[in-house]
Amino acid sequence: MKNFEERKKTIEQFVLSELYVPMKEKELAIMLQVDPDDRTEFKRALEELLVENRLQLTKRGRYIKPEEKILTGTFISNAKGFGFVEVEGHDEDYYVPESKVNGAFHQDKVTIRLLPGKRGKRQEAEVIRIVERSVTSVVGIFQKQKNFGFVVPDNLKIAQDIFIAKEHTNGAVDGHKVVVEILNYGKDNKNPEGKITEILGHINDPGVDILSIVKGFDLPMEFPEKVLNQAVRVSNPVSKADMEGRLDLRNVLMVTIDGEDAKDLDDAVSLTVDENGYHLGVHIADVSNYVQENSALDREALKRGTSVYLVDRVIPMLPHTLSNGICSLNEKEDRLAQSCLMDINEKGEVVDYRIEETVINVDRRMSYRVVADILENHDKALCEEYRDLVPMFEEMAKLAAILRNKRKKRGSIDFDFEESKIILDSEGRPTDIKPYERNVATKLIEDFMLIANETVASHFYWLETPFVYRTHESPDPEKIKKLALFISNFGYHLKSSQDEIHPKELQKLLASIEGTEEENLISRLTLRSMKQARYSPDCTGHFGLACPYYCHFTSPIRRYPDLQIHRIIKEYLRGRLTEERMEHYRSILDTVCKKSSELERRADEAERETEKCKKAQYMGERIGKHYKGVVSGVTAWGIYVELDNTVEGLIHISKIPGDYYIFDETNYEIYGEKTKQTFKLGQTVEVIVNDVDFVSNTVDFLLYDEEEEEWQKNP
Repeated sequence: MKNFEERKKTIEQFVLSELYVPMKEKELAIMLQVDPDDRTEFKRALEELLVENRLQLTKRGRYIKPEEKILTGTFISNAKGFGFVEVEGHDEDYYVPESKVNGAFHQDKVTIRLLPGKRGKRQEAEVIRIVERSVTSVVGIFQKQKNFGFVVPDNLKIAQDIFIAKEHTNGAVDGHKVVVEILNYGKDNKNPEGKITEILGHINDPGVDILSIVKGFDLPMEFPEKVLNQAVRVSNPVSKADMEGRLDLRNVLMVTIDGEDAKDLDDAVSLTVDENGYHLGVHIADVSNYVQENSALDREALKRGTSVYLVDRVIPMLPHTLSNGICSLNEKEDRLAQSCLMDINEKGEVVDYRIEETVINVDRRMSYRVVADILENHDKALCEEYRDLVPMFEEMAKLAAILRNKRKKRGSIDFDFEESKIILDSEGRPTDIKPYERNVATKLIEDFMLIANETVASHFYWLETPFVYRTHESPDPEKIKKLALFISNFGYHLKSSQDEIHPKELQKLLASIEGTEEENLISRLTLRSMKQARYSPDCTGHFGLACPYYCHFTSPIRRYPDLQIHRIIKEYLRGRLTEERMEHYRSILDTVCKKSSELERRADEAERETEKCKKAQYMGERIGKHYKGVVSGVTAWGIYVELDNTVEGLIHISKIPGDYYIFDETNYEIYGEKTKQTFKLGQTVEVIVNDVDFVSNTVDFLLYDEEEEEWQKNP
């Protein structure tokens, strides 16, 4: 039988030839003299050509040349019935009216035909084929009827409730949070049907809220027994055999610096200074020594892609036996590492470096708070307790400042938006929302990890070996044009060529707005003009960091791409990176990068959703309270306001008193038709918490009126 790709090529060439007339599958098979035993492979080749949009299928089932206006992408549903299709490589998505959805379900892979007409600035499209169903189960609230029931999906983008026949209720009662397996997706205005496979608990039970999000994002919580057993087997104490051939750095003074509650310590740092400059060591847990390629542990790690940090729990990429045990760089314990040892001059330039397999022993486990108290506050008690380490910390702070300044000079962009930490009680109820500490110690570690990542990426780029890079593409020129037009209203300007802008221009902009009233507004718009960073086997540079070579080397306990490149580094250091092995990596890295990028986005979305859930609960206890905030979004339906505690809520346009308000998309504002009063991004406003929707986890605000409040107190 022919090679599969050759078969696809033969079919495509025949269909594209001038002699071809539209044919059905059977006719095509006869014309191409397909052996009856090869018909299954032939059919699969046709299916792949359709998915890749290299062929198209008419309504009568005939294969034809692809038209220009046919695309394949991901369908994103809306609760109102319409949807959008995201196509990879396209900056704009496509609007699908409800009448043109044609049975597509949220996140399905679909083929669309572009239609004449637009909805606003979006091109309209019609779903003509469902290539692949993505969502096979749904989490939601069970609503019991007499002889059947419905599940109302938690995901508001799923437009229809799921019908549950009596025999498929699995004992669920009204108000239960459940997981539903979809049996059919519905058609001709009929609801999808499903069966309940798992009951998570009642909607009001402690912990069910977060568990519902975990299940809704299909985050794997429990490790298979085979994976746990393998983790126990490989997590033996470091032996002399393990250390064989490694550089012994156990006598080098080094520390870990992490959050106080961190348990998976995957990076340690060391520093000495002499007349030749700084000698910085970044030592990373050698997870690849314990997680062998294609083992049960490795397959599970790739399936998870990353550790997920939710408000009440961590879902680790690796079992705790490894992540908190033998792979964690715990104080006073021998550990295997991969170390990037850099010689850095007074200008912050890496003048020499080595990448080595090492054995280390961390002297002290430090926290960000303690190191910051030593460096910023010169706390006498702490300086005395850590007197052997204080000189090294002081030199580290100097080197970090040099490295940061060097990055700043080349144009590295630093968005310093405040993040929050939600404090929960024993029942999972939110009691406080605090800003995450970002101090001299957190920045110091960030600076050291960045320089190590750059150094490792540069090394392997020039070796021309297969590798995994962290890439960040330049912004879309159209978005930069819009940003430039908008900021010109404030007297700011961006220099850019026709299709390109240098990151230094954006950095200069952020520096020039620092401390101004419009800082928050312009910072947010600048961030929105940027593209998402992703993993790639191709080194195309990192726009945000303004560097040509960048990778993720420093967190193999919690990120699969880091673990993947540690394997490549190990084979290179041991002289085993043969042409055969390089070909192996070339064959798998594209899939690894794509999957890791997707799983990273899933983790980010799940983390945001759990925060949103707990913030809604927190504000639900504060109905009627008065807060100051900043306008963080302006839409046709109202303005979003973000409070100092990072909670965001909506003031609906109909609830803004005194006038009829109109949305001005160009200037990111709404204005009163008669009064001309405006509300724009970055503006400070005072609000009252009006309502909280615990289904959508959204908060509604009203504008605060001091006179109205005074009248209510003294009517």
